[in-house]
Amino acid sequence: MPRQPLIVGKPAPFPALASGALEPAPSLVARHTPPPSSVQSPARPFGSRSAARVAKVIFCREVHRRSGVDFGREFDGSEDAHCLEGKEATELWPSLRPADGEYHLVKRRYSGFIGTEFELLLRGLGVSTLVLIGGLTDVCVHYTFADAHQRDFYVRVVEDCVGGSSKARHDASLDAMEYLQAGARRSTREILDAFAALSADAAVPASR
Repeated sequence: MPRQPLIVGKPAPFPALASGALEPAPSLVARHTPPPSSVQSPARPFGSRSAARVAKVIFCREVHRRSGVDFGREFDGSEDAHCLEGKEATELWPSLRPADGEYHLVKRRYSGFIGTEFELLLRGLGVSTLVLIGGLTDVCVHYTFADAHQRDFYVRVVEDCVGGSSKARHDASLDAMEYLQAGARRSTREILDAFAALSADAAVPASR
């Protein structure tokens, strides 16, 4: 199948705060937390003002009740209790927290789509392309990618800004995501360059 462009979809104009320019919003950065320590530094550029001009940022955080009532089958594999309400480790990483105008969703399952308003929010924002960063590559990122693919979104995973439960599982999941959408695997530099190009295009007045 042909490889799709990095960002797909006509930019939807939004008035930029303070500057008065138009900011297109064709994409989304879905952040899964707590992020692996190996991706904390690479993730920071996605919170920059330049990135925010062209992407609607949504944080997806897994949180479980301490009673365990909402874990479902998550203990059937290698995982034990995790992401418990009130635990410091469950909170968003201090350097990766929503700014004004960004969104924050709490989920009870690995996928950001199950039992949340994620899809309603995406449709309302006119999002066509999702850009996923965070962890774990082989769990929350992979399942969210697959569910987005099944819902006909274009999805990109920033492979130097995700971390897996092991190197082998990380690599296998990236390969599986690339199998679903050719060109899904992208680098931080590629994504930021694409955002910069969109921002530059938006700054050019439309011809009359």
